[in-house]
Amino acid sequence: MKLRFAPSPTGMLHVGNARLAIANALFARRHGGKFQLRIDDTDIGRSKESHVEAIRTDLTWLGITWDETFRQTERLDRYAKAIERLKATGRLYPCFESEQELAAKRETQIRQRRAPVYDRAMLKMTPEQRAQAEANGKVPYWRFRLSDSIVQWRDLVMGNCQVKLPSVSDPVLVRTDGTVLYTLASVVDDLETDITHIIRGEDHVTNTGVQIDIAEALGARPDHFRFAHLPLLLDENGGKLSKRFDAMSLRTLRQDGVESEALVAYLARLGSSDDPVLLPFAEQADVYDLSHISKSAARFDTRQLLGLNHKYLGQLPFRAVADRLPEGSTEAFWLAIRGNIDMLSEARLWHTVTYGDIVPPPQEDVASFLKDAADLLPPEPWDTTTWKNWTAALKEKTGLSGKALFLPLRLALTGEEHGPELRDLLPLIGRERVLTRLLAGQNH
Repeated sequence: MKLRFAPSPTGMLHVGNARLAIANALFARRHGGKFQLRIDDTDIGRSKESHVEAIRTDLTWLGITWDETFRQTERLDRYAKAIERLKATGRLYPCFESEQELAAKRETQIRQRRAPVYDRAMLKMTPEQRAQAEANGKVPYWRFRLSDSIVQWRDLVMGNCQVKLPSVSDPVLVRTDGTVLYTLASVVDDLETDITHIIRGEDHVTNTGVQIDIAEALGARPDHFRFAHLPLLLDENGGKLSKRFDAMSLRTLRQDGVESEALVAYLARLGSSDDPVLLPFAEQADVYDLSHISKSAARFDTRQLLGLNHKYLGQLPFRAVADRLPEGSTEAFWLAIRGNIDMLSEARLWHTVTYGDIVPPPQEDVASFLKDAADLLPPEPWDTTTWKNWTAALKEKTGLSGKALFLPLRLALTGEEHGPELRDLLPLIGRERVLTRLLAGQNH
């Protein structure tokens, strides 16, 4: 068994890409197969070396390793041979229509309420007509003549699938400049590098029918590959997630403090009835099951991901995050805040609250209460009992309790209405900062 992930280095990887990379890698590892990283860089104009490096960085961050990797630009000679083979068998034919001519044809078909499928007019060209077109300076691009059949396969997620090729336009496989398009290059690579299973998005179902036909034309059996098409991803409101992909790049999520283990756990179970489980990648593979994924579109809910991230951070030991926390952070600080953050980036706020200078929000009608709090502030050294003893004395003096007692203190000391236990935070903030903040609250 061998699977692959084949991103184009034309942009940053986003959660949609990550879901497919994770699915292919987990499935391969679960079944003792190999995993290939293929860089689909035939679009020279849009491909960037920086994106190639970013892809590798993102996949490594996710915990994905690969057994082999290559770029399509390293295999142009293999595509050229496949092109010549398809030309020789009459499956690739030259076309000379311009984009404007094709658009006019499509408009006419739509007006006549016919499907806008390419009419194969170029198949009727005589050798003389072709010679004349080339003499006039026209350079052909090449289409693949699809067979007039219905391609069927048993999909590992979608069940029985079929594509009626007569209702699909013959795809362009070679541009006028002679460069190969993805549709052909991908088939050649999958056949020649012994890919057995292909997991991709539901939007590729028609493309799968076309590529099976191309593979057969190159000598493969109809059932050479096993396919699994994952349903589309929607956002929380049921809209297309693709519109928000830019904000969902793996680099952005990583910089914001989303943990890779949480993201992998979430995406691995997204669209299934199974609850996410926080496990290292290798153990995640042991419990990954494609058959549990629903045929229906899945909703990517940022709140659920952050909930999982929150749970993961809450169990992380200090040594696992020490090098990513603000400078000067201690184990006591991490243990105090880890249960109150959804993303690691939030540690910066609590680091400022604990060790830096903050301006508490103005609180009306509590100046006398904050003065009492300052007067009753016990001397250092402080420990985790200080908060309880201090607030007990304050309660006895003011008669206040519950929210009326604790909220003004929390706002004055942290500037936030919610957060880590002040029992744990107070000794870290220290008496000098606490006193300064209480006095500042009185002066508003």
